[in-house]
Amino acid sequence: MSKKSLVIVLLLYVVSAALSFGAFSILASRPVPAQTGPEPEVTASRLSSLLVIDPNEPLDQACPLSGQLYTQTERNAWEEKRPLAVMIENAPDARPQSGLSQADVVFEAVAEGGVTRFMGLFYCDVQREDTTLAPVRSARTYFVDYASGFNLPLYVHVGGANVPGPTDALGQISDYGWNGRNDLNQFSIGYPTFVRDYNRLEGKALATEHTMVATTEGLWKVAAERGWGNVEPDRTVRGQTVEGKPWQEGYRSWQFEDGETATEPVQTISYEFWTGYDQYAVDWQYDQATNTYLRSHGGEAHIDLNNDQRVAAANVIALLTTEKGPINEKKHMLYGTTGTGDALIFRNGEAIEGSWSKQDRESELKFFDDRGREVSLARGMVWISVLNEATQVQYQ
Repeated sequence: MSKKSLVIVLLLYVVSAALSFGAFSILASRPVPAQTGPEPEVTASRLSSLLVIDPNEPLDQACPLSGQLYTQTERNAWEEKRPLAVMIENAPDARPQSGLSQADVVFEAVAEGGVTRFMGLFYCDVQREDTTLAPVRSARTYFVDYASGFNLPLYVHVGGANVPGPTDALGQISDYGWNGRNDLNQFSIGYPTFVRDYNRLEGKALATEHTMVATTEGLWKVAAERGWGNVEPDRTVRGQTVEGKPWQEGYRSWQFEDGETATEPVQTISYEFWTGYDQYAVDWQYDQATNTYLRSHGGEAHIDLNNDQRVAAANVIALLTTEKGPINEKKHMLYGTTGTGDALIFRNGEAIEGSWSKQDRESELKFFDDRGREVSLARGMVWISVLNEATQVQYQ
């Protein structure tokens, strides 16, 4: 190497060293964030406005699920979709839940070990706002049966019971052909539609099973991407193509009416799912001013985390049926979902001692009075508690 070349190399080295030292000094002067654990999940918003509605627009469009009256703008929105049937847990550590105050219909039954679980049907009351739903949990066979009576709603869950036998909810979902038509299982979707939010309850450490969060619009977006809008996908039956129809054409609503409130209304309703499991014991207090029943469980008011509102139902139905279980090592239960049985229907401050009927899995659930006439429900949320037929429901 020539002397001139050697000088150039030395100069390049000096410049490079100086630049490296400067850069290192700048970076070293910046604080380094502490690594305290895995990167936190993104927290989903509780409520986010969607529709702009003229305050003068009349409330004259009846929700097919609840009979509640909404605007034409809201109806236009819901008719683009089909209802969401969402599994939501009720363990005390997971309370308060998000979204239940805005469900049109709620089913409640024991999942296992005396712990109750909800299936909320979300459709009409969540059109104005993108609504957070939490914590989402796993499927159970009797909830699948009840969902089947609502003309193939979008079934939302995080896995499910899969022990071979009569409680195999995941196997049944597959057998019914839901995987390619309406099944929104978190296992097949994942982030960001489903998010694990460990901070959903401020100041409360949560186990993983209490953290799964989704939103109504996020779920409907996935359904739309899969071609599961309000029109059922075409399907093949015995080699013939059956054309899908709009959800609304295949669903027969319950009867709803603007009834008079009772002159001497039933003020309180109470029942236990399992004797001695006080954290799941339910009380309803009738509020004559709003013609709704205010819910408490475990001795405390049932509050929705999204809006700090008390869960209130226009109709409370105690559905009495057969209970069997636990039938396996997972403590899974079975409830009679078809046939007939006794029911107590509370609406407008009145108690109706009647019955329920569901001919088969895909038939709609119906309620009758003691003369065999179908009961007309009050406009608003319908809450159905599935209870052992021997359960004593107290009301006065």
